[in-house]
Amino acid sequence: MIGALLAGCGEKERHAGQADARPDATPATFVGREACARCHARETEAWRGSHHDLAMQEATEETMLADFDDVTFDYAGTTSTFFRRDGGFFARTDGRDGELHEYRIAYTFGVEPLQQYLVSFPDGRYQALPVVWDDRPAGDGGQRWVHLYPDEAIDHRDPLHWTGVYQNWNQMCAECHSTNLVKGYDAEADSYDTTWSEIDVSCEACHGPGSAHARWAAQIEAGEVAGDPADGLVVKLKDESGGVWEINADTGIAERSAPLSSTAQVESCGRCHARRSPITSDYEYDRPLLDTHRLALLDEDLYHADGHILEEVYVYGSFVQSKMHGAGVVCTDCHDPHGLDIPVADAACARCHLGAKFAAASHHFHPPESTGASCVECHMSSRTYMVVDGRRDHGFRVPRPDLSLELGTPNACNDCHDDRDVEWAAGAFADWYGDVASRRPHFATALAAGRRGAPEARRLLADLAANPEMPGIARGTALSLARQFPQLADVETLRYGLADPDPIVRLGALHGIEGLDPPRWARPQWFELLAPSLTDPVRAVRIAAGRLLAEVPRERVPSELLPALSLALAEYEDAQQANADRPDGQLNLGLVYSGQGRLDDAERAYRRALALDPWFSPAFVNLADLYRATGRDAEAEALLREAIELLPEDSGVRHSLGLALVRQGRHPEALDELRRAAELAPDQTRYAYVYGVALHSLRETTRALQVLEAAHLRNPQDPELLTGLATISRDAGRLEAARDFARKLLDLRPEDPGAAQLAAELGPP
Repeated sequence: MIGALLAGCGEKERHAGQADARPDATPATFVGREACARCHARETEAWRGSHHDLAMQEATEETMLADFDDVTFDYAGTTSTFFRRDGGFFARTDGRDGELHEYRIAYTFGVEPLQQYLVSFPDGRYQALPVVWDDRPAGDGGQRWVHLYPDEAIDHRDPLHWTGVYQNWNQMCAECHSTNLVKGYDAEADSYDTTWSEIDVSCEACHGPGSAHARWAAQIEAGEVAGDPADGLVVKLKDESGGVWEINADTGIAERSAPLSSTAQVESCGRCHARRSPITSDYEYDRPLLDTHRLALLDEDLYHADGHILEEVYVYGSFVQSKMHGAGVVCTDCHDPHGLDIPVADAACARCHLGAKFAAASHHFHPPESTGASCVECHMSSRTYMVVDGRRDHGFRVPRPDLSLELGTPNACNDCHDDRDVEWAAGAFADWYGDVASRRPHFATALAAGRRGAPEARRLLADLAANPEMPGIARGTALSLARQFPQLADVETLRYGLADPDPIVRLGALHGIEGLDPPRWARPQWFELLAPSLTDPVRAVRIAAGRLLAEVPRERVPSELLPALSLALAEYEDAQQANADRPDGQLNLGLVYSGQGRLDDAERAYRRALALDPWFSPAFVNLADLYRATGRDAEAEALLREAIELLPEDSGVRHSLGLALVRQGRHPEALDELRRAAELAPDQTRYAYVYGVALHSLRETTRALQVLEAAHLRNPQDPELLTGLATISRDAGRLEAARDFARKLLDLRPEDPGAAQLAAELGPP
């Protein structure tokens, strides 16, 4: 059966918009904007001076916008000075050692509303200074130096210090600010040899390497070919369906006369305008976004439950939630593809939304020309990042103050009327639009329930995941939350998710499986389920499936699955190598090596992670666990105590130290560390469970039950807590309570033999 599922899945699906033919088989190379400008003068002129053109520049009199006339800036006890010398621009500020040093500015980075500055280091690193120039007019509060973390006191001992890994241009920024960027990281030397074809975001950053197209154009000019559709473009960004937008007289909204022929444009823009991480060192211009990058889902630390932007997520994840995206809108329907400008924002909306209907007071209920009458103010609310940089949410949302009232999500009404409460906004909205608007189903209800572990979450998340009318990114997020609800993560729910046409849904389903304990799901039915994912046409899905099976003993994996698993794991390792200059990339490499028994390589990877970020607690924890597994308990304890010196409030390190002390029989010390971990992270049910079991083992049963019951109230669906409560209540002679907890556990996991056995042993309530 598994062999049949694998058959035919190995060939990559062709990306809509990929060129089907090329003038010759020679791989295209980068030729530079001047070669493009010979035929595309109008586009080149529009591009000049755009944000793409000014994404990065050499530091010169013409490009530097800030005041470098011996200006000082005070921050957290450090006085930085910005000055000129010998034709160059310099900053005197705190370095890696906390002392003041002079640094020459090598490049500008960005232009509006902020211009940042890059400093070159001898190891090939470029680091972004944290004090940046506010380029807005003085009347708007600009023309000043500002610090990107004004409310924090970040010094050289902080992982966010400007000299550290998280302010490194080579791996954090470079891919999206230059053309044909090759990072050139050497993990052994911990150094860079980063190169690019063009310093800014030029023609080939979007259209791909242009040599074949330039050769084709020369042949056309010479009369050698005529009308050949194989024009040498690596990827075609233009829709060739012939469809146009036509206003539907009944709805007042434009509809496409023909479906889009290509997804290439939106996914090409998404390469940089998305919260994502690379999964390959070499960007492939003719592949879907998820074949080269892992896209963030609507995670709680990034988005509100209704999809509103929370952290800086760069447009794409919001846009793919929208009805606009579903209707076939692409970026260039609103934005000039080369100059990037848009007309007056509401005028852009009026292209597809009939003004007589949507610009009328009967629609927006505000005075004409007021903020409340503006399309973008109501449907594209703005959030400010980097102190002054306003970013508009591209979800094009209908304001939902009713959801704000229920779930605490933001809404455009209260964004503007910040002196009024949510109840007022919900009441006004209902008066204007009736109850129907507030009763429209929204994925926020399910995601909010899943995030807080509500009893109804299983049903709501399953319904959302199965609803094709909902955005794929929301459905994928619902499946990713399945790890908290074992009944949701049953074979049929996951089978549908893993077979969904949208790869982001398939990826979410794999994340949902990831939270389950491998011995529970590494069974024939799960291997059968995961087999197609190992040869999925999209790389992000393949490597997620491979990672799921990485720690399953090879003797338990069906032999016919091993070749596909080996390939998927190799791709997963390559993805981590692409991020080897990040501590999380080294951590993941360590986990892969540990699973393969390559313990020396794993130790080296964990050590590299700590060299990149000395405060990276997961590397401390996993390295200590490796020491424990190899009988080096003393080294494990010493390492964890070193970590606590740096990170005294880190719950994961405290928990790991507690377990290490338990293994050494030092129970009073262990109990103290386990208690601290549970107190520092009350939402981490695992910490509460282990602390409760430890208390019970030391005959502090009453206290153990108190700890577990408090955690159970916060997380009523957690099976481990229910198991602990049932067994410890039984041991304490509280049989009625034990039966109640056992019954809840069985209701939660009806397929679990252990839950059934425990309930049977305790008897009926």
